[in-house]
Amino acid sequence: MKKLILSAVAVVAMALSTQVHAQKNPMVGGAAMYPTKDIVDNAVNSKDHTTLVAAVKAAGLVETLKSKGPFTVFAPTNAAFDKLPAGTVPMLVKPENKAMLTKVLTYHVVAGKMGSKEIAAAIKAGGGKAEFKTVEGGKLWAWMEGKTLVLKDEKGGMAKVTIKDVFQSNGVIHVIDTVLMPK
Repeated sequence: MKKLILSAVAVVAMALSTQVHAQKNPMVGGAAMYPTKDIVDNAVNSKDHTTLVAAVKAAGLVETLKSKGPFTVFAPTNAAFDKLPAGTVPMLVKPENKAMLTKVLTYHVVAGKMGSKEIAAAIKAGGGKAEFKTVEGGKLWAWMEGKTLVLKDEKGGMAKVTIKDVFQSNGVIHVIDTVLMPK
């Protein structure tokens, strides 16, 4: 009987912890983001990330972003891609520009799972600014402006995190409002 009660308590605790964790993830692009799904499986459901998903497919990065990771992805919205000069996205997704597209996309990825708490700790440890090495090999800088996390790329461009801590089975996504550019 004691084992049965302990088993029941364990099942209820697991169910509640799953619900609490699922509730932490914000909706992105009108879609629920499930912590049990990987980065790609969640991103394809966001109506705000159709350009990013198409670019990831064109660059051949789907399998990478479906792998174990973990990854921290700063995910530009469709509106962020729209800020680029006219014709940039169609040019980047052409097969002959795959290397350039891959460079831009992997510049938005940092190895490891860094939620906003970990990023804030790095900023505090850096005296108000943190530097991160991207999967592409370049650097991103981060700091806080009030309650907003700001990223600066190697060309001096800046992006704001508009939705933070979208946890995935293989990492975390932070939605950004501007495409970051490597050197």
